[in-house]
Amino acid sequence: MAVEAVVFDVGNVLIEWQPERYYDPRIGADRRRAMFAEVDLHGMNDDIDRGGDFQAVVYAWADKYPEWRKEIRMWHDDWLEMAKPEIPQSVRLLRALNKAGVRTLALTNFGIGTWAIATPVYAFLNEFSKAYVSGHMGVIKPEAEIYRQVEADSGIAPERLLFTDDRIDNINAAQARGWQTHVFDGPQGWADRLVAEGLLSAEQAR
Repeated sequence: MAVEAVVFDVGNVLIEWQPERYYDPRIGADRRRAMFAEVDLHGMNDDIDRGGDFQAVVYAWADKYPEWRKEIRMWHDDWLEMAKPEIPQSVRLLRALNKAGVRTLALTNFGIGTWAIATPVYAFLNEFSKAYVSGHMGVIKPEAEIYRQVEADSGIAPERLLFTDDRIDNINAAQARGWQTHVFDGPQGWADRLVAEGLLSAEQAR
């Protein structure tokens, strides 16, 4: 089935997202492991990605864990240092698709506040035909509703969407709705898939 739109996840596809890596040089790997074992920081981030106020959510969690208050607040106060760097080849692929006239969409678990911080810094986040941001939608991947909303809003049949994401649960949820998918494990594999689909030439995908 011909692809009508290419759908990108953002975290670990276009921008590296490794909070554990951020904390290790700042508080030490042992202390970081202890904090993540005690505090469900990724669950906290899900609350943000569902539309919760960025600072209010992080600071409330920090207040629940006084021993880790300073470290948890860093999730908000130093977030741009956590959400970096961009993945250059993936950005080039996005721009090559846009230049080739292929419709590009983002489907990302991202908070309202974090998206507002990221978009002025990472210009390519503003270059999609449309970005579907979980915080604005009130639902996150891999819940089926977020995929349904993309289908309904874009008007594109599921089988004509090609979606890449680094998380297999998000991929499986898209496949269950009939989307074409690619598990992102590096930009070169994604480039090869786009060439194989006839969306880019090998030259364009470099």
